[in-house]
Amino acid sequence: MTKAPTRSTQPDLLYSEAEDDLRAAVRSLLTDRADTAALLTRAEAGTPYDAGLWKALAADMGAAGLLVPEKLGGQGASHREAAVVLEELGRQVTPAPYLTSSVIATEVLLALDTETPEVADLLAALASGRTVAVLAVPLSASPYGPLAAGASRVSGVADAAAADVFLVLRSDGLYAVEAGEAGVEAQTPLDLTRPLAAVTVSATAAATRLAESDPAEAAVRRGLLAGAGLLASEQLGVAEWCLEETVRHTRERHQFNRPIGSFQALKHRMAQLWLEVVSARAAVRNAADALATDSPEAALAVAIAQAYTSRVAVHAAEECVQLHAGIGMTWEHPAHLHLKRAKSDSIALGTAGSHKEALAELVDIEAP
Repeated sequence: MTKAPTRSTQPDLLYSEAEDDLRAAVRSLLTDRADTAALLTRAEAGTPYDAGLWKALAADMGAAGLLVPEKLGGQGASHREAAVVLEELGRQVTPAPYLTSSVIATEVLLALDTETPEVADLLAALASGRTVAVLAVPLSASPYGPLAAGASRVSGVADAAAADVFLVLRSDGLYAVEAGEAGVEAQTPLDLTRPLAAVTVSATAAATRLAESDPAEAAVRRGLLAGAGLLASEQLGVAEWCLEETVRHTRERHQFNRPIGSFQALKHRMAQLWLEVVSARAAVRNAADALATDSPEAALAVAIAQAYTSRVAVHAAEECVQLHAGIGMTWEHPAHLHLKRAKSDSIALGTAGSHKEALAELVDIEAP
């Protein structure tokens, strides 16, 4: 990893009108289907995905193709728009393979030779929302760590149960493997809204080669980096919902004939959390903008966003559960879903510690 150069243009941290419109559309769709009881029932049964919701989001709204150029069948948008979608998915803790398929797998394919028919056809299928692709790496895989190319069995693969195609990194390149050619064994995750599985692909399984080893590894790392940067947007959405829900609850909950939110100790805690969320939003928007503009500082922006926002999301979820008191500990209230998503995300695509180590190297200082 080399030292990050200085970005030549100033980042744009504000949301555009188009991004605000996209947010409104996604939030309206998710709000219409925000049935916590139904989500918990599906999650407990091990089938948290709502096929109708995914079709409406990915295909009908076109969100699956935001990162794909129009000439390849996509929307020709950018990481900024995809980040907005992930913020809203994070707010509702929506079980959907958007991060894994529409961001990570799509970004991996975009880093390859898109003139190759196999790559172009798969990108078009992903952009249309009719196909879900999952990179066969653990959810904890870091953009900076070893990739374990050639492993026949990979544990902890997120959204494997929803995949139609797996992108498999082998020692001699990257392959596309139909889900029917792979063994998928469900595992028990902390976050029931993002299922994990062990994926087994034998050496004799039918596969389509997409790239040779060197460009394949570079593409996978690019996909993981983009995934980490936009995962921060999901974490921001989790934190924002937790803060807003906590403020709402403390305004309505009364003790001693006063809203508990008027008590000084609680006001200070929520004010501190608000400052953290605002700071996280700046870091998250910077990362999304850096990825969208293909900035030479993209790796630096992603490392900062992940190192900071990961902690903020967990803190916001913990405060949400605690300040809701007894109701926050119940299975029926969605606070625990946000806490589990925040904790799961804190080790996804690299821990905060691994991003801090990368940050230290990028800015040429000695890590602790």
